[in-house]
Amino acid sequence: MFESFKMLFRARPQEPWRSWPAFPEGQRVYAIGDIHGRADLLEAMLDKIAKDEAIRPAAETTIVFLGDLIDRGPDSARVVDLVIELARTCKVRAILGNHEEMLLASLESDQTLRRFLEHGGKATILSYFADQEAYNRLSISELRQDLRAIIPQDHLAFFRGLEDVVCMGQYVFVHAGIRPGVKLCEQNPHDLRWIREGFLDCDDDLGLIVVHGHTISQDVELRSNRAGVDTGAYLHGKLSALALEGCGRWFLEVTG
Repeated sequence: MFESFKMLFRARPQEPWRSWPAFPEGQRVYAIGDIHGRADLLEAMLDKIAKDEAIRPAAETTIVFLGDLIDRGPDSARVVDLVIELARTCKVRAILGNHEEMLLASLESDQTLRRFLEHGGKATILSYFADQEAYNRLSISELRQDLRAIIPQDHLAFFRGLEDVVCMGQYVFVHAGIRPGVKLCEQNPHDLRWIREGFLDCDDDLGLIVVHGHTISQDVELRSNRAGVDTGAYLHGKLSALALEGCGRWFLEVTG
């Protein structure tokens, strides 16, 4: 019986993230998953981060948004306002998600605008529209023509200034993931914003720890080579953040 117990103990799997490298000395990061228009959850998360910061030693803190701030949820415009406002007082890095990519492309193409609307973009546009009845009367072409005037210029500038990747030490922050076996500088932007197959099922050493959103999981998903931080804000009402400092890693979450 004792031998069986020893065999069970040896077979217990180790938590794969324990082998992650240390985060750069003196720095702390909070990586926030896909928000998708849930301004209420973002406000609660920012309050939780502020309280978490207050109980920890001083560090150079960066808040990284992993993309998909907009679409599906009820208040995308407010989410963008909050991030722009936060960047005035905190160090913020924000990544271009596939939904922001579709919004920008919608300004140039009726076909892309139709696709954007089908993938949750209607909620984003309505968050900027004061009159839903006026929205309902517009054709696709008319709507596309009006978008540049409806969306504030500082919001358009914000969307156009979003980053593809953020690198900090041996960690890379992207929206969806990376293509294994391809150098970071040679990654296809489409993969950075859309990839699932070939990345999520890869357990190989990627050279960096990839922190990403895009694919919903019940909780923050930690693997030996990546962390998935999209816990379904619009679908399950749960927004999560992964925090990293030195060899420490912890999670913050808000629900509603």
